[in-house]
This record gives sequence, structure tokens and C-alpha cells, in this order.
Amino acid sequence: MEDLLCLYAEYFTPFNPIVCFDERPYQLLADIVNPLSCEPGQPPRIDYQYSRQGMCNLFVFYAPHYGWRHVEVTQSRTKQDFAHQMKALVDIYFPRAEKIRVVLDNLNTHTPAALYETFPPSEARRILDQLEFHYTPKHASWLNQVEIEISVLSRQCLKRRIADAETLRQEINAWEQQRNQQKVKIDWRFAASDARVKFQRFYPDLHLS
Repeated sequence: MEDLLCLYAEYFTPFNPIVCFDERPYQLLADIVNPLSCEPGQPPRIDYQYSRQGMCNLFVFYAPHYGWRHVEVTQSRTKQDFAHQMKALVDIYFPRAEKIRVVLDNLNTHTPAALYETFPPSEARRILDQLEFHYTPKHASWLNQVEIEISVLSRQCLKRRIADAETLRQEINAWEQQRNQQKVKIDWRFAASDARVKFQRFYPDLHLS
């Protein structure tokens, strides 16, 4: 826990950015009956019936110091998908970084081995040399700031029926561009000193009688 909290508290250096990463599934849903348009003083009326159009996955990046986020819509979330996201992080999103500190959870696809299973060894090594993984503790994924960003995305953009992946991409891109232009940042206040008080039962008692 303190590893992440101390990482967040570090002095910002642009060549060593922190990027929080996570993913979430999204179910595509289509209306069976077209909604009734909204009228003055009345919201749109949506029928309770819908049809399932399949599942897709959202890979979400969030860089706390930049107020930058990016969401990639994919059909799956395999080790290969993860590896390609890490490659994009190094080659496209932060090509000038010396070392990117990536905060992520312990999902079985989130491993350096995933890159070796996807790319030739030399390419996997090149990408991994630019990355430094910082894993959230078990049952503590809330320490990953991108979880807050995903919550905002869900409330502001995804809390409705979207029938196909292309429409989903367009809607998310519009949301992403607006927040990136505004450089919206998360006001993270939980520090290592707070953790030592709130979770003191998890720290060893070093007082000797």
C-alpha cells in the first residue's frame, strides 16, 4: 500500500510519468422500442425492453499529474490485448519517457510474461525496459486512481444503452476529449501517514515489553 501512496506523493518529473491503468467490461444494449423524445419539463421515456448486442472491453489510462486519460474499446481483454496496450503506452502516448510507472491490479493478464507471449523477446524487452509496474495490494484496487476515473466515465457517459462498439467509441472519445481539454485531475488526499493511522492493525507492533 505504501509503495503506491509514496509513488503518488513523489515530486513530478515529466520523464518519469505515473500512469494508472485498469479495464472494465461493457455490455452493448439496443432498444427494442424507440424511446420517446424528451419534451419541455419531461425527460425522454425509455421502454424497459432491450436486446443484448454482446460484450466489449474498455482499457482505461489515467495520468494523474497531466490530467490526461485515454480509453481504448476492444473486443477482448486477453494477455495479447494487454501487451498491445503497454506497447501503445510506450510508443504512442509517452514516447519521450525514460521510465513509465504503471499502477495496475493483479489480474492474471497484467504480467511482463504477457509481452513475451505476444512479441518477439527483443521487442518485449524493449517495451518492458520503459515500464515499471506497481501493483495494488489484494482487495485494495481502490488505491488505483483510475478506478475513480472509470466511475466518472460510467456516470457521465455509459449510464445508458449503447448498441454497437463504434457508437461507444464515438461517445467515449467525445467525453475523453472534453476532460482532457479541461485537464481534469483527481484530488487525491490519502497519504501514507493516513494509512498508518487508518490501517494500523495491519502494521506490525514493534513495541517490546
